[in-house]
Amino acid sequence: MTSEEALLEACVVAARAAGAEILKLVAAGFEVEHKADESPVTVCDRAAEHIILKALSDAAPDVPVIAEEEVAAGRIPAHGDTYFLVDPLDGTKEFVRGGDDYTVNIGLIVGGSPRLGVVYQPATDRLWGGLVGSGAFVEDRGQRRTIAVRARREGTCPDAVASKSHLTQATVDYLEQAVGECGFVSVGSSLKFCILAEGRADIYPRLSPTSEWDTAAGHAVLLAAGGRVDGLDGTALPYGKPAFLNRGFVATAGWQAPAIGPYMVEFGGGGEIPQGV
Repeated sequence: MTSEEALLEACVVAARAAGAEILKLVAAGFEVEHKADESPVTVCDRAAEHIILKALSDAAPDVPVIAEEEVAAGRIPAHGDTYFLVDPLDGTKEFVRGGDDYTVNIGLIVGGSPRLGVVYQPATDRLWGGLVGSGAFVEDRGQRRTIAVRARREGTCPDAVASKSHLTQATVDYLEQAVGECGFVSVGSSLKFCILAEGRADIYPRLSPTSEWDTAAGHAVLLAAGGRVDGLDGTALPYGKPAFLNRGFVATAGWQAPAIGPYMVEFGGGGEIPQGV
């Protein structure tokens, strides 16, 4: 096992431990608070992040960790081009409504690109992982199997996935006008990347802002499975941007989709506050 493979396995263990803590707190009951940007946060977010920070400190003590709740508290470590991005509970809006499509996300960025990632769905005990260049996998019912994106089916309508809480008219316009007639389903959190990685959909456009910790883990899994994620101009979505902000992106099962830039709608000039994928 290479050092990167060992690090990926450490992230798997950390994500599962964080997910177990979330389920424990859900069973006990919790209060919902709101951050300065009005996005919801709970003790579950903070407890899960604490577990992940400790696990990553043990597994890779020299790699900085940029985590959502730490950033919200003003704690951003000095970092170079190698660092973790962590969203301890992605899809909080659905989570507080009692939904099950929320995830724990741990991604490693190297040189501006996702290198490895883990996405865990505590409510269903499904976990996706990937190391770019080595492949991706899903763990379901105690079994691990390799996954890969599906080949584009020429002459057929692509299947799309879109955000459940942040579906915009611009997204609908893009799918209808640029991609062509296609069916789509709305799913919360980073699960959309994993659906593509498993070969169950073809395209996931996001035409409103997200934070880099929302996307890093799922992005890594999708890349490892043979997919791609492009920014507004049709080139690979980079990481390490100002304020860790993604203005928009389109993820596919490995093919280059039409650029989303012409369909973007600016929100107040600087973009709306990103609140998950």
